[in-house]
Amino acid sequence: MAAKVETRISARVPEHVYETLTRAAELCGATVNQFLVQSALERARTVIEEENLIRLDAESARRFFDAIENPPAPNEKLLAAFRTHKERR
Repeated sequence: MAAKVETRISARVPEHVYETLTRAAELCGATVNQFLVQSALERARTVIEEENLIRLDAESARRFFDAIENPPAPNEKLLAAFRTHKERR
């Protein structure tokens, strides 16, 4: 069985920040460390998820879906790339 690897994270914060974090942790029934890790993990997941989203305004979305539904005919460069690919197979 693989050994569990844990890494320590530490931070220095002003006293009023620590007091706020401690109060919030108590209200959640968690230790400050548990509260910090859970809160940071939730925020990290949100940041990663938002980074993976593509947001379009209505006009951009309309043009995007129109291009998918009605793609332009392949140009000469694309046709040449198809031929090259077919020859290399």
